[in-house]
Amino acid sequence: MYFQDESRFGLFTKNGRALSAKGIKPICPFQQIFQWTYLYGAFSPVDGKQFTLILPSCSASNFQIFLNEFSIDHANEFKIIVLDNGAFHKAKSLIIPDNIALIFLPPYSPELNPAELMWKKIKRNFTNKVFSSIELLEDFLCNEVNQLSPKGIKKTCSFPYVFFNNLWTI
Repeated sequence: MYFQDESRFGLFTKNGRALSAKGIKPICPFQQIFQWTYLYGAFSPVDGKQFTLILPSCSASNFQIFLNEFSIDHANEFKIIVLDNGAFHKAKSLIIPDNIALIFLPPYSPELNPAELMWKKIKRNFTNKVFSSIELLEDFLCNEVNQLSPKGIKKTCSFPYVFFNNLWTI
């Protein structure tokens, strides 16, 4: 069982909290460049596995690439993917691989998707950073994803409703 979502990261600096002396406004680096990349991810609260892929946009064709690559990763595993109702998730052109089943969350309910918390974790480390190119941003994202531990993924993604009646074992 996996929870899937995608998140946009760009060269436009995401400002956040910074430490400074009382009464002093913190000075943080900033740039305003409108170039983006998207991190697609699937995270398992059952065993802490993850699968991520960086793609240039959110579209049905890129979601198809994600599904195909995810299908190949641990090909003998049947993957149940819980995801939101993005239009491209339900595109008629999608061909769902045989070892994947999609379950959609209720509309407008991001609070039910633990993958949102994984993005929050990565974006906290992304705050107040400036990248001179998309390639450097993608290197940063790869490094952040590689630092995620199975134990941390399980802790972050283990929502109470996922383990209702002990259906899954931890």
